[in-house]
Amino acid sequence: MKILGLDSSGLVASVAVVEDDTLLSEYTVNHKKTHSQTLLPMLDEIVRMIELDLNEVDAIAVAAGPGSFTGLRIGSATAKGLGLALDKPLIAVPTVDALAYNLYETHGVICPLMDARRNQVYTGIYEFADGKFQVISAQEAISIEEIIEKINQIGREVIFLGDGVPVFREKIEADCKVSHHYAPAHVNRQRAGAVAALGTLYYKEGKVQNARDHQPEYLRLSQAERERLQREKKNCEEKK
Repeated sequence: MKILGLDSSGLVASVAVVEDDTLLSEYTVNHKKTHSQTLLPMLDEIVRMIELDLNEVDAIAVAAGPGSFTGLRIGSATAKGLGLALDKPLIAVPTVDALAYNLYETHGVICPLMDARRNQVYTGIYEFADGKFQVISAQEAISIEEIIEKINQIGREVIFLGDGVPVFREKIEADCKVSHHYAPAHVNRQRAGAVAALGTLYYKEGKVQNARDHQPEYLRLSQAERERLQREKKNCEEKK
């Protein structure tokens, strides 16, 4: 089984191919370029390097959100285009779940933190129990204070990862009451290898969708949508 993985949900752009239990290739870049500039050239490069015929891919796993609105749209459009062109199903992998899956069989609980701005994070709480990936608290958009409070209530050792860590590290150090650690550089950001690996499990469980049906999961309104609603609310109040 070959699964193509794509992740452009955050600052990182990443493409990978997983065959059964083997990561055949992964191309990950964390640099200030738009994903529209990087994602397809990265895919072309790994296809060339491993001599892959994309028609051999069984499905396309994509980080489905939450994350950057622009990044999610680019990843979604790329996955949908490939799925339609190749007549392959898509596997929508929750972004935060895939980020946590980087830390396979970690002792304690795992708490990814993606910076969602406005003092919020995209986050969730996970663990590995008897070798199985478990969701303790599903991904959501909440304040950093709320997720730290959840961690304190669980009362177990935790490891943090994600681009929200450097943003909120002082807050974590000040308010987190349980033993906590931070994932090292090679596993502390989004990786398409994790998306493809988790996508492989979903594929076996039948969690696939037609490319036409795929939509990103934003979890909250974009800034433009929030500003539009605020203007509409203000206009309504002024008319009263």
